[in-house]
Amino acid sequence: MRGAHSLCLLLALFGCGAPSVNRTEGPREYVATDYDGVLKRWTREESLILYDELERALTVAATFESWDYRWAYVVRYSQDYRLTVPQRQRLLSEKLNETRKQHQFFIALYGAARKHEDLTKPDTAWVVRLIDATGNETAPAQIEYIKKPNVLERRYFPYNSVWRKAFRIRFPAAASGRATISPNAEWFGLRFAGAYGNFELVWELTDEEESNGT
Repeated sequence: MRGAHSLCLLLALFGCGAPSVNRTEGPREYVATDYDGVLKRWTREESLILYDELERALTVAATFESWDYRWAYVVRYSQDYRLTVPQRQRLLSEKLNETRKQHQFFIALYGAARKHEDLTKPDTAWVVRLIDATGNETAPAQIEYIKKPNVLERRYFPYNSVWRKAFRIRFPAAASGRATISPNAEWFGLRFAGAYGNFELVWELTDEEESNGT
C-alpha cells in the first residue's frame, strides 16, 4: 500500500494493520452477533498530528457502507426490531441496490478547528476526496451533516460520541463512464486535506479467494 509505513510513523494512524477487505457481491451467512466484527473490518480511524503544536489537527473514524457491511447491518437491524421475513427482504434489497449507485461512508470527526469542521460549509477546514490506487480522485456527490444523530447512528456506530461531528458522505459509483473505485485498484480510501496538512484512510482490497466475507 502506498506510503503505509511512513504514514504509520508520521500520522499515528490507528488503521495500520487493519484487515484487507473485498467488495465482492453475493449472499452472506451473517447472524446478528456478527455485526460488530463486520463493522470493525470496514471501519478505519486515523489522526493527523501537529507535532510542533502537540495536538491533533483532526481525528476521523469512517465506515465504508459496502455490500458486505450492509448485509450485516440489515441482519442486526432485523433482529433488533423483530422484522418479518418480507420486511427484512425488502430492506436488504433496498440497501444492497444503493451500493451500485453510490459509495457511502459514515464519518465521525473532531479536531483543532472545531468552528470549521462542518464539511458542508464553504469555510470548512477540510476537503475530502474518494481516491484509489489507480489514481482516481472523486469529489463527493453529497455531504450530509447529521446534527442530531439518532439511536441507530449512536448504537450502530459506537465511535460516534457526543464530542464528534457526524456525516454521511456519498460519492458516485461511476463518473465520466468509469468506476470511481477501479476494479483493478489494490486499495481505495478517503483523503482529507487542508491548511493543517493531509492524510488518508485506506482500505486495502483482496481477492474473493482470500476473504469472501462469509
